Amino acid sequence: MQEHLTAIFLASLLIAPSSLTAREAPSVDGFGITPRPAHAERGTGECTITQRTSLRPRGVDPFIVAFLQGRVRASAGFALREAGGTGRERRSIRIAVDSSSVRGAESYRLEVDTDRVMITGGGEAGAFYGVQALLQLVSLSPLAGRPSPHPHLTIPCCRIEDAPRFRWRGMHLDVSRHFFSVGFIRTYIDMLAMHRLNVFHWHLTDDQGWRIEIKKYPELTRTGAWRVDREGRDWSDRPPAATGEEATYGGYYTQEEIREIVRYAAERYVTIVPEIEMPAHALAALASYPAYSCSGGPFTVPPGSYWPISTIFCAGNDSTFAFLDDVLSEVMDLFPGRYIHIGGDEADKGEWRKCPKCQTRIGTEGLTDESGLQSYFIRRIASFVSTRGRRIIGWDEILEGGGLPPGAAVMSWRGEEGGIEAAVKGHDVVMTPGAYTYLSENQGPEATEPQAGGGYLPLSKVYAFEPVPDTLKREEWDHVLGAEGCLWTEYIATPSRAEYMLLPRLAALAEAFWSPREKRNWDDFVRRVPRLLERYDAEGYAAARSAYGVRISSGSDRQSGGVRVSLSTEIPADSIVYTTDGSEPTALSRLYAAPFTLRTSASVKAAAVVRGAVLTPAVDTILFHRGMFKNVSVTYPATRYTAGGPPSLTDGLIGSLEHDDGRWQGYEGVDFEAVMDLAETTDVSGLGIRFLEKISSWIFFPSRVTFAVSADGNDFAPVGSIDIPAAVASEGPRAREWDCAFPVRKARYVRFNARTIGTCPAWHPGAGGKAWLFVDELIVR
Repeated sequence: MQEHLTAIFLASLLIAPSSLTAREAPSVDGFGITPRPAHAERGTGECTITQRTSLRPRGVDPFIVAFLQGRVRASAGFALREAGGTGRERRSIRIAVDSSSVRGAESYRLEVDTDRVMITGGGEAGAFYGVQALLQLVSLSPLAGRPSPHPHLTIPCCRIEDAPRFRWRGMHLDVSRHFFSVGFIRTYIDMLAMHRLNVFHWHLTDDQGWRIEIKKYPELTRTGAWRVDREGRDWSDRPPAATGEEATYGGYYTQEEIREIVRYAAERYVTIVPEIEMPAHALAALASYPAYSCSGGPFTVPPGSYWPISTIFCAGNDSTFAFLDDVLSEVMDLFPGRYIHIGGDEADKGEWRKCPKCQTRIGTEGLTDESGLQSYFIRRIASFVSTRGRRIIGWDEILEGGGLPPGAAVMSWRGEEGGIEAAVKGHDVVMTPGAYTYLSENQGPEATEPQAGGGYLPLSKVYAFEPVPDTLKREEWDHVLGAEGCLWTEYIATPSRAEYMLLPRLAALAEAFWSPREKRNWDDFVRRVPRLLERYDAEGYAAARSAYGVRISSGSDRQSGGVRVSLSTEIPADSIVYTTDGSEPTALSRLYAAPFTLRTSASVKAAAVVRGAVLTPAVDTILFHRGMFKNVSVTYPATRYTAGGPPSLTDGLIGSLEHDDGRWQGYEGVDFEAVMDLAETTDVSGLGIRFLEKISSWIFFPSRVTFAVSADGNDFAPVGSIDIPAAVASEGPRAREWDCAFPVRKARYVRFNARTIGTCPAWHPGAGGKAWLFVDELIVR
């Protein structure tokens, strides 16, 4: 146990960097604790803890005592003097469990006066959380690991009464797409415990890897845990294994390792919910045992790319259920928690439609269709799990095809709708809407972040998450067990990347899960973020600084003929510096004080300065040209991605690599045609048009672009055309202007045409689906 103590909460004893004075330190009434307590009162003065202070535990888990001792020893260099009894002598820390005075096993009361500290938990977990709160209040002069010659800890006098809002405060980790070591799983649990989360949702199986040892079926780890190494290629561009190619990438957890991790988590009051995916997302399992599929295989474990998800467990074969019962039996022997997650999402039923056994099952069970067969599948698995005194939980697709069995719970990821439906029907719900809780999405502008799976989920949006939908009635609220964040790892291959994507957004989620709704306040949370980042740094976590990233807001002003630019950050930086010539900003660059106006083309680069360091800059391109602010008519106007309508096509604001940045107009499956009115006859010698290509989002360059000019808007003369090479799978997101130059022509009207490729190519996961054209600026020179 001792080896773990120096690795956990090392920074929890830090209040802030050495440059932060005690006067500046967050006070109790300012809720320096994260997540914010339900009730806190600041007292007068401080309590000083020295090596003469006694530690008096009463009826608490010895691990909690050892944990606190380890934190003090690691940070201050001395051990607290342990003593028995309930004495009230000067300089003592008392830790007790008393359910009669503190209601709720996870609730705690923390009282600090000038002589002593008293932590009372309603249960063991409450006592543990009280210790964590205490550690967040401690003020040290030295940094952790560098005790002062005269070590002591100071704690502001206060009284805190606290309890969690929700029973289920979870965080998910996908170890199928990338395998993470036992050591990092411990670290992950430490991070959850630091934020007072109590559920670790361990996504152990999926198409790209099976990660749990099952004694009865050794091929699951001998074959299913390994895939060919394609780590040098983009996740969506990984061809399957060639004949004879060795599978070398992957790994799995032995049952002994899992038992140790379960014990480790339990010490920190974290329950592990294992996930075994079914009926789909099962290719790693079926590559190991193809007899349980509809087609019989053979299969290989895919090295990446998750579409299409067509391979599925055969629901018409009783041996499939015998296999899954055996697997789940061993899983339940390893994980003592109440819930077993069975997945249930994104089940393509095409193979079931073709499978004679599945069709026979539909008939004999009196089911209406394949959706009913999925419901049958879920009910049968739930029935088996219930024989062991457990309950299933699954993604919201398990609602499809019929009623859920009693006791089944739903994890709502496709928005709130699945959770609302389940709660109304009397089922328990864990809310995980991807728009707020999928921490695998970018937390800053895509151009400034490491590659991720797409999407944009900044810290402020995470903090805005409310787990209880407004449409639920009061009597239905109790079915919302709580909420959970998810970390899918297609683009997260290392522990440092996982930490980067997790922190500090995990703190924002934790506050939504723990703190009373009426106590949550974004401005207050923002004041606590720097302190959190210091704690993460001292712990050695690779936390992101994306919330300090500059947001460049540019707006065209047609009256003045300029572009107004403003700069901001999610959380306050010391300053913002910027350049307009494309050069990298430094601490000596122009200091931003107020919005400014540009009247010539510019490449704006702006960066936050935090504690003397210039962070990664944001970039925005402003292009002034002769067609700027001219009127445009579009033959087939955009209806979904409109970017503000036709005026955005001539506003000089250049789109980024994010298709939903508000500057791109999107056209699905149709050609693009637009005519620009230059207002008067003028000399024209060059035309251009900008497009985005983002293959993963079904967005492609056009196959051909043509340009024409006219004096009257009726008779157009072609002036150039460009045939554009077809995209290849390995190309990442890119934006490009396609242009042509020609001898000067007099014209008032200019026509732009772009021919779509029509449908996604055969090699694309969405083969046959409509391809998108994304257009930004129509340029005249």
